[in-house]
Amino acid sequence: MSDELNLFSQNKADNESSRPLAHRARPLTFDNYVGQAHIFNRYSFLKEKNFPSLILWGPPGTGKTTLARIIAKNSGREFYSFNAVLGGVSDLKKLIASAIEMRDMFGKEAVIFVDEIHRFNKSQQDALLPYVEAGDFKLIGATTENPRSSVNRALLSRVQAIELKKLDESDLLQIISTAASDFDLHITKDAMEFIADHANGDARNALNLLEIVTQYSAGNEMTLEFVRPLILENARSYDKNQDRHYDVISAFIKSMRGSDPDSAILWLAVMLDGGEDPVFIARRLVIFASEDVGNADPQAITMAVSALTAVQNIGMPEARINLAQATTYLASTVKSNAAYNAINAALEYVQNQQTIEVPNHLRNYPPKGTAPYKYPHAYPHHFVKQQYSPNGTPKFYEPQEIGLEKNIKERLNKLWDGAKS
Repeated sequence: MSDELNLFSQNKADNESSRPLAHRARPLTFDNYVGQAHIFNRYSFLKEKNFPSLILWGPPGTGKTTLARIIAKNSGREFYSFNAVLGGVSDLKKLIASAIEMRDMFGKEAVIFVDEIHRFNKSQQDALLPYVEAGDFKLIGATTENPRSSVNRALLSRVQAIELKKLDESDLLQIISTAASDFDLHITKDAMEFIADHANGDARNALNLLEIVTQYSAGNEMTLEFVRPLILENARSYDKNQDRHYDVISAFIKSMRGSDPDSAILWLAVMLDGGEDPVFIARRLVIFASEDVGNADPQAITMAVSALTAVQNIGMPEARINLAQATTYLASTVKSNAAYNAINAALEYVQNQQTIEVPNHLRNYPPKGTAPYKYPHAYPHHFVKQQYSPNGTPKFYEPQEIGLEKNIKERLNKLWDGAKS
């Protein structure tokens, strides 16, 4: 019997050692969990025994699955994992029934983790509702998409959505360093920094890159000189989805923002030569036109949308000309990010408030006795002063004194006696 047990233990150890490094290096406690400090500051209940059902969302490799496992373990609950891609509602209901049976028999509460929960359609998501409402288990869903658009409202209203962000380079360096120490991998600090810099905020990607270079090392110390070509070769194989893609598009956008059309055209050529999707580039131009040019030159968004339409209908190689025209125009024209700043400030304000009530006179059906809404077109210059938002609403839009936005600033100043300038 002891020989059988030893054989079983050996097989289990062999299976574990054959798993990817990213799996073997997964932390098991909050003390070893790296990154996402912002969520622990804001949601202190994550480390408590009792916590609400959750939707964890954010880019790949940010620690959603790991965090779900740690939360379950810390709370003393049994962890059940389900992938929405691999199973349907019937499979999920079997898992739920098993979790409830274990709870009833042994008093062990459950966490059911649904990975890629956004892959469930509305009816599939609705299947979770009665169990979540009854508290039969704690649900933790994970998704790379914003749950406000990918999870139906009924389910979303019963969970706490928490955003995980890309890990910064220092977090990735700590993860790589810990894995190297735990698994006796000999690698220099500058080599680890290079891996962290090329992991795009993704811990899984960082550990996969570390594992790739380790396989070529033959047990020797891995230096920057050894690691660099292997990492770059791997990146070149996936340029459209990995670091090169993001680096070049970043340089392209920043060159336009800096009003340098020559550099912008250079990076455009690099992308086209590398096989980048021209429609992707055109979409970035549309975003740029609003984010970085805005109302300083309203023609910019027209130019960008026209380029997108042309690229979609014409295709390469001729579409390169449309992209070049839009790129040089956007890089050369006046710039303002006032509209971009305004929506970001407004969203931050809204997210830190309770429900913002609409003033009575602006409602579709105002309560009786409400002072009537004043129709601006009935007044001189099509304007009349009245309140359009609750008291205390901050000023979000700060038009700049550049391009046509200067005229907007002057008009608002005259209409609102400086309150909107």
